[in-house]
Amino acid sequence: MADLAGLRVLVVEDEGSVALLIESMLEELGCEVVASVATLAKALIVARTGAFDFAVLDVNLAGERVFPAAEILKTRGLPFVFSTGYGRPGLPKAFDGWHVVKKPFTMEELETKLHMMFNNRSSACHD
Repeated sequence: MADLAGLRVLVVEDEGSVALLIESMLEELGCEVVASVATLAKALIVARTGAFDFAVLDVNLAGERVFPAAEILKTRGLPFVFSTGYGRPGLPKAFDGWHVVKKPFTMEELETKLHMMFNNRSSACHD
């Protein structure tokens, strides 16, 4: 399994308490949260210019979908996992290969998805 310690992460989550919980989980796993944003506009900026190793993306940001930011990350070759209450059916076909952690999730579930994401980077990242 890939070691998560020291990896820099972008968190995109519009609910403050959920963002804090995800950040806490990631920090407990040894990651460094370098940016946490709550809107699609901010996510687009950080996705284009930020220095991080991977991202955790909430699918629904106050009614806006995170997919434009995910496309930027995909283009940059940066891995990410979707965080959503909708599960895989809420994703467009363009993201069939990306990992999804279904809310609410435990730290163990998040850790498992992150390890799967990093271990499968060279191939499709199916659940």
